[in-house]
Amino acid sequence: MRALLAPDILRIWETGRDQPPLERALSLLLAAEPETRREDLAALTIGRRDALLLALRRRVFGETVQAYAECPQCGGRLELHFPAVSIQTAAETVPETLELRVDAITVRLRFPTSVDLAEANGHDEIAVAHAALMERCVEARVNDEPIKAGDLPAAVIEQIECCMAEAEPGAEIWLDLRCPFCEHGWQALFDIAAFFWREISVCARRLLHEVNALARAYGWSEAEILGLSPIRRQAYLELVGA
Repeated sequence: MRALLAPDILRIWETGRDQPPLERALSLLLAAEPETRREDLAALTIGRRDALLLALRRRVFGETVQAYAECPQCGGRLELHFPAVSIQTAAETVPETLELRVDAITVRLRFPTSVDLAEANGHDEIAVAHAALMERCVEARVNDEPIKAGDLPAAVIEQIECCMAEAEPGAEIWLDLRCPFCEHGWQALFDIAAFFWREISVCARRLLHEVNALARAYGWSEAEILGLSPIRRQAYLELVGA
C-alpha cells in the first residue's frame, strides 16, 4: 500500500464525488493499491476493507483522529481527539464461513462484502435491505430442511449478529462517548469510510485553493504546484499572502 500524494487526492476526489459511498471506499483503496483488481477489493469483508482504509488514512493524515459529535441529549458539540491505532480493526484473515446451532436450527454464514452491501442497498426500506443481506450471507436448515433467513426466529438472528461481531469486530467500530456538558454517555458508530472521505474532500478543496493562489501569483501549472512538497508550497503561499 502506497501513500496518496496531492495529485492522487485531487483525482480521487474528482472521481468519487459522483460515486455512492461503497464505490468511494473502493476507489480510495484502488488508488493506494493500483496493482489490485477492483473486484478483488470488493470481495473483501467489510471489516477487512475498513482495516485497510484505516491503515491508508494513517499514511495520509497521520496517527491522530480529530472528529466532532453532537450529544443526543443536550445537543452539545464534542471535539474528539484519539489515536488511530486505538481503533480495533479486523484481522488480516477471518474464516470464510461460520457455523452455529441453535436448538434444531443449523446456520452457516459468511461475512458481508461490498458486493453484498451494494445489492442490499438497492432496496429503499432498511428492513427489506437487512433481509436481503441476510438472504445473501446466511444459509439455515431446520432438521435438515432449508429455511429462509427471513423466517428465522429473532433469537437466532440476534445470535448470528453476536457471532459475527465477535469473529470480525472491525466490521463495526463503536466509540464510547460522554458529554462534558450534561454527563450523558452513549455509543456512536465510527464509519471510517465516510470519515476518511470527508477528510479527502476537505484536503482536495484546500489543494484547489492553493493551486489557484499560486497559479495566479506565479503562472505555474497545476502539476508544477502539486509537485512541490507541502512545506515549500506553504512557504510560497505565505509569500503571496494566501
